[in-house]
Amino acid sequence: MLEKLQVSAKMSEAPSTSFSVIQLTSSEGQVPIPRHSNVAHPVVAKRISFYKSGDPQFGGVKVVVNPRSFKTFDALLDNLSRKVPLPFGVRNISTPRGRHSITRLEELEDGESYLCSHNRKVLPVDLDKARRRPRPWLSSRSISTHVHLGSATALVSTTAPGVLRAPRRLVVFRNGDPKTRRVILLSRRITQSFEAFLQYLTQVMQWPVAKLYATDGRKVPSLQAVLLSSGAVVAAGREPFKPGNYDIQKSLLPARLPGVSHRVHRKGKPTLEKRKSGNWKVSVMTSDFPDAGTSSQVYIVLYGEYRSSVPIYLYGRDGARFQAGHKDIFTITIGDIGKPFKIRIGHTNSGCSPSWHCKGIELQNTNSGEKFYIPVQRWLAQEQEDGEVCREFPILSRGQPVLPVTKYEVYITTGELWNAGTMANVYLSIYGEKGDTGSRKLSRSKSAVKFLRGQIDTFFLEAVNLGNLCKIVIGHDGLGPGNGWFLEDVVVRDPTTNQEYAFFCHRWLDEGEDDGRIVREMYARDNTVFSVRKKLEVKKKETWAAESWKFTKGNTLQFYNKLTGGFVRLHPDGTVDALGELTDRYGLFDVVFNKGNICIFQSREMRRLSLALDNGVATGRASGGALTELRVLYQPNRCALLESALCPGHTLFVDRHGKVADESSSGYAELSKEFVVFVKGVFLNSAVVILATSLCQALCLQPSGTCTGAGDQSEQSYWRVHRVSSGICMFESVKNARMYLRIKDGHCNGTGTGDTDCHFKIKRNLENASVSLESLKSPGLFVGLQPDGQAKPVIYTKDENVCFYPRVIQFGRENPMGMSATPNQGEEKIHVPRYQEEMPSKSTARRPSPLASEKESGHPNSPETLLPEDKWKVLVLTGDTGTQANVTLWVYGDEGATGPISLTKESPEQLFLPGQKDEFPVVLRSIGEIYKIRIGHDGTSGKPEWSLQTVTMEHMKSKKTLNFVANAWLSRNQTDGDIVCELPVMKEGEPVYPLVRYHVDVHTGQVRQEATESEVSLCLYGERGDSGLRLLHRSNMPVRFQRGQVEAFQIEAVSLGNLQRVLLRCEASDTSQGLYCEKIVVQETGTASESVFTCERWIPFMSQGLRHSEIELYCQDED
Repeated sequence: MLEKLQVSAKMSEAPSTSFSVIQLTSSEGQVPIPRHSNVAHPVVAKRISFYKSGDPQFGGVKVVVNPRSFKTFDALLDNLSRKVPLPFGVRNISTPRGRHSITRLEELEDGESYLCSHNRKVLPVDLDKARRRPRPWLSSRSISTHVHLGSATALVSTTAPGVLRAPRRLVVFRNGDPKTRRVILLSRRITQSFEAFLQYLTQVMQWPVAKLYATDGRKVPSLQAVLLSSGAVVAAGREPFKPGNYDIQKSLLPARLPGVSHRVHRKGKPTLEKRKSGNWKVSVMTSDFPDAGTSSQVYIVLYGEYRSSVPIYLYGRDGARFQAGHKDIFTITIGDIGKPFKIRIGHTNSGCSPSWHCKGIELQNTNSGEKFYIPVQRWLAQEQEDGEVCREFPILSRGQPVLPVTKYEVYITTGELWNAGTMANVYLSIYGEKGDTGSRKLSRSKSAVKFLRGQIDTFFLEAVNLGNLCKIVIGHDGLGPGNGWFLEDVVVRDPTTNQEYAFFCHRWLDEGEDDGRIVREMYARDNTVFSVRKKLEVKKKETWAAESWKFTKGNTLQFYNKLTGGFVRLHPDGTVDALGELTDRYGLFDVVFNKGNICIFQSREMRRLSLALDNGVATGRASGGALTELRVLYQPNRCALLESALCPGHTLFVDRHGKVADESSSGYAELSKEFVVFVKGVFLNSAVVILATSLCQALCLQPSGTCTGAGDQSEQSYWRVHRVSSGICMFESVKNARMYLRIKDGHCNGTGTGDTDCHFKIKRNLENASVSLESLKSPGLFVGLQPDGQAKPVIYTKDENVCFYPRVIQFGRENPMGMSATPNQGEEKIHVPRYQEEMPSKSTARRPSPLASEKESGHPNSPETLLPEDKWKVLVLTGDTGTQANVTLWVYGDEGATGPISLTKESPEQLFLPGQKDEFPVVLRSIGEIYKIRIGHDGTSGKPEWSLQTVTMEHMKSKKTLNFVANAWLSRNQTDGDIVCELPVMKEGEPVYPLVRYHVDVHTGQVRQEATESEVSLCLYGERGDSGLRLLHRSNMPVRFQRGQVEAFQIEAVSLGNLQRVLLRCEASDTSQGLYCEKIVVQETGTASESVFTCERWIPFMSQGLRHSEIELYCQDED
């Protein structure tokens, strides 16, 4: 019996965007075609090509633009939205390099090419590659058949791959009632969150919507899964999924196929479109042995020389289908796909008995009468054969070569970050010259547990040979605990050619990390050697970013060699070896020069000598010579190479006896050039450190009091060191005061109170410059990490789960004699630098930014006893109006900065009275020559206004005096509303650097929002320090930070030179009071150049379960 079939789509199976439609047998169902007008008007036409942002596989669309076809620019955007597949339609048109946006029809130029995107962020594409006509069997491209009278030629145009793409339109069915459905347009307004989307559906469907399902019954748990669906979802309340004939094509089928000509054909004469439609009779035979039938929904996908069909679900209407020994016959209409060359058949693995054994498939083109038979004879079952529920088979055509069935080997590497593994279901689709594999679930790995941290999983994927591979799409469904995934790379091997294709990722697939995507599209690097080299270079860059702090000017270092088991020493006679002990005074080196990764390492014992390389041999030379400049080259194993900056390639080598050698040395079996770098004074009292667990993660205290090693290297991961005695410390959270790291009752967390449970013995690991923390109260138990990053007490092993790599944010000091080791609860809160949440490097989402110079409190590795020449006297003269607010001072020099320095005394109420001069002793630690100061108050107390006249700084030893004339009124209610001012040092009556006014424009974007009443602050960073965090108080708008506004502010500061980054902070009580910032544009008064800092996100935002109120934005080049 023949069945009229309707077309559906599967959420995880979307290899095509072409149409498969129902062909009615009645002759009365023809679609009326509008009459073509022959009246011509002389208009100026522009022939323009439009391409898709970031997608070189998209072949582009050509559009003729004239006043008759498009009266407005919005009309053009709407037209392109139907032709260029983007998640939210075309909302932006820009030049090919993405640097200039087009906003008017008049700006378009005849014969030029432009890029389309759905937001302001544009990714350039190689237009030469995009213009090449793709192979006709590229399955994931829909075609438009342009019909002309007297010609049967079909022109093929392409669209972007349809696999795992966010549909612009979505069909929503009522659970159990397929006749009740609504078609909605996905937009940013309704997709702010999953909960908001469900509320919107409740309004549209007019009954409570609590859950969403795919049409095959799988739960859709998140907004990301909605956007990745094939175009249809089933809306349910609290009840379970109810199977039904959820057919999306009845709702999405257009009045005519895209691109069909408007020409009128004579009545009664069959059109070319009718002749070209693909009507097929499909007969599916189920094997006749027991349990061969299936309860699942069966689908097929046909691939032809022109294109492929969408997944066609073979529904039955008069009882069960696909039973043992039965032959089921269906009639389908899929348009003209050309000569078929392969078929994919599968099922949804649903129902009480999903396993299926298919005997064979017969295909008959009812138009041409051509028949094909595909002998299947395979199980499609998870518990049979290879566990696949989807298979591909070639279709034999006379005179055509038969494509072989290939079992591709897929090697997937999960990253080594903590919590990098996933329990979610992972899907993969491979694309090549001859189509794609469709989205396949990776279910059977050679490993017992799939996708564990640092693991390589091997899968086999059987498909009709694809030819040369070009890309893959990989993602997961977001289900299960710990579903986030850090994917390192994917390698696919074609056994027929023995060729490997490498797909480099090195990014998170996690809704709470990176850019929030759980699906990635990656293009092939057919040279695996190149891919390995790329991975190595990325790892080296990340390692240098994590270790570069060690080479800050003023640090004292030691270089340990694993081959010799000793430290590098520079003797008084200039000889060098690697046999020193940890306490050897000749093995200490001060960093006295630093420029990038080029440093000079001066002997701490003998200031006249520095480590040098002379003709490839290490020796001691006078400090400052060219031979003493060494380039630090970090390796992925956290070891450093010391190379001559003067003669690249000459590297410090030692043999296994610890003697200096060169690479050409003979007679020694082993040479080593890798050194582990240690910094002295890391765990001094009151130091603030990060305990890094990987190159971009750190031990972090969570709001619940638990600790995880998968935290960001941000303020949440800062720990203050309280030194109890030599080698024994406590670690207090900087963000959450009086919460200490501890091991107690078999648990490791951050809920300690400072008692003996919080005492840890520092065990240094010479092999990798890490430390391990052993509980002093429970000897033998160390702070360790589980694979998901959660902290727990463990027995010491040499595994990395007990290794922490300390990074100093602020150096501490030795306890003065007689001082108690008990933490001082009244200790001044440290002002620590912030870190950027989102990546820049494109490899990973969580890269730390450089330290904020404003908040460095002192110079690293400062002397234990402060020298007299570091002491200054600060005199502050108040004008007519005094203040009782807290006054703070920052001092900037060419080698560093000190601040904030609180200017207070025992009787603060007697300070800063009208006409009074107040004196304060201040200690400045090795900041070099001073060039500016910043002084201000916090606006608190009953008298927050202040008239500041002058500030004078006098050096206690040399009596050198610096005079700063302010004459500033620091008040929120007066002048420009600023309560902080910067003053430059004057030389010969002129400022060392001028005082400039920066014009700051904050673009809030078009996202629907209420005006935020939260405080928004900004800090500018440049070549010469920073402006300090300034409250954006006075705007040019009556209501600040409304939708679509450009807020204008001004910040006055000593010239910062070229701007490099900004820090934006929004102190909102909850995310509903947050700020959506599109970008920030800064311009210095009197200059034409602008610095643009793109944001495009909400602040505050959530990441890794933590709420972040600030973000660093880096300057972007614009022409």
